[in-house]
Amino acid sequence: MKLISSRENALYKDLKHLAGSSAARRKAGRTLLDGVHLCQTYLNLRGVPPQCIVSESALQNAEVADLVARLEAQHANCIAMPDALYGALSQVEHGVGILFVIETPQRAVTAALSESAVLLDNLQDPGNVGSILRSAAAAGIKQVYCSGGTAFCWSPKVLRAAMGAHFVLDIYEGVDLGALVSNSTIAVLATSGYAEQRLYDVDLRQPVAWLLGHEGQGVADDLLALATHRVVIPHQGQVESLNVAACAAVCFFEQVRQNQV
Repeated sequence: MKLISSRENALYKDLKHLAGSSAARRKAGRTLLDGVHLCQTYLNLRGVPPQCIVSESALQNAEVADLVARLEAQHANCIAMPDALYGALSQVEHGVGILFVIETPQRAVTAALSESAVLLDNLQDPGNVGSILRSAAAAGIKQVYCSGGTAFCWSPKVLRAAMGAHFVLDIYEGVDLGALVSNSTIAVLATSGYAEQRLYDVDLRQPVAWLLGHEGQGVADDLLALATHRVVIPHQGQVESLNVAACAAVCFFEQVRQNQV
């Protein structure tokens, strides 16, 4: 295993820049997976990462040591560094000291919507985006399409919130949702607090695309006009509406429920 012990090391400087800058991650087409759970999930589902970075103290952790041993058995590029250097790379408080550097998948839309999918219109909160990805994966949905204004799906905060869902999803970013909806071969359901049709009155026993909008403004008017259905989740109590991530989970699992009847 290679050891880096100097802050002046060129590779370390590159890693620190990558860790601290969203623009740098986008430009490089790389991102960081921070923590044992994300790293184990990536290794199990996607294979060996381009780089594994581990703190010296983390090597005393049995779970980390086992993961590193698996990587080295597959001739992975593993790098150790003192805790002080590693700490400047990690964004996880009280983490165990391991991260992967991975290539960010780049996908272009090449076909019309034909299977259940999630469309995110200008969602800006990374926690919401990550939670929606996690719920989509749990509900068996495989495709997620994000408008240009949606939070970067491969940012550390989204990755942590999604808990490994990225690795079972096909995620498309910077998508023209108007064109995607217009060309869809399946029904597109937009959520709206002002809709008259209840979610529970829609037949979800076939593939549908779920269109979810900005946390405050909802789905843009032009996209709402293109949707096949505009649906509302009826609720009780003195709250104005559901959080968009909670709304998404209700929608996805109503589809799961209907398909299990």
